[in-house]
Amino acid sequence: MAEKNQQDIQEDAMMNEEQPLTEEGTEAADVESVSSDAEENAADPASEKINELEQKLAESENRYLRLRADFDNLRRRTQIEKEASEKYRAQSLIAELLPLVDNFDRALKIEATNEQTQSLLQGMEMVYKGIIAALEKEGVKAIEAVGSEFDPNFHQAVMTDSVEGYESNVVVEEFQKGFMLKDRVIRPSMVKVNQ
Repeated sequence: MAEKNQQDIQEDAMMNEEQPLTEEGTEAADVESVSSDAEENAADPASEKINELEQKLAESENRYLRLRADFDNLRRRTQIEKEASEKYRAQSLIAELLPLVDNFDRALKIEATNEQTQSLLQGMEMVYKGIIAALEKEGVKAIEAVGSEFDPNFHQAVMTDSVEGYESNVVVEEFQKGFMLKDRVIRPSMVKVNQ
């Protein structure tokens, strides 16, 4: 019985020794889980802050790229407008001079009956040639109409007729000369078109 008691005491002692170990193990496990939770919680705000900053950086980069593209487009558009205004700078003046050219054309078609009229016509012809030369220097050229196929981009049909010797849809007569400034039509030719 004494042996049994001694055995019981040893078992109790072992149990007591194991219990504190398990409690210490549990405490250690609890401490580890608490510390890992604390690290995760500490890492979460830091990682959230990093993610937030990365997102703001990406937005800023996108905004910068869009602004740069807008600026490049504006610069390109401004350059094109500047070139166009330089290229067609004289368009309004030329458009106002064209009726004068028409009047000179009509005046030069009259027949000179005497010497005075003939010298007057020669003077008018010199002025007319000077105006035409100045217009050509600026890039103005007359649109060829009679005998060419009707093109609504260059011709304005005011009449149609059936004339033999011309194909269908061909200009047979020009009532008013049309003009172009470089590659832009200032005034289309007023024409009669064959049916």
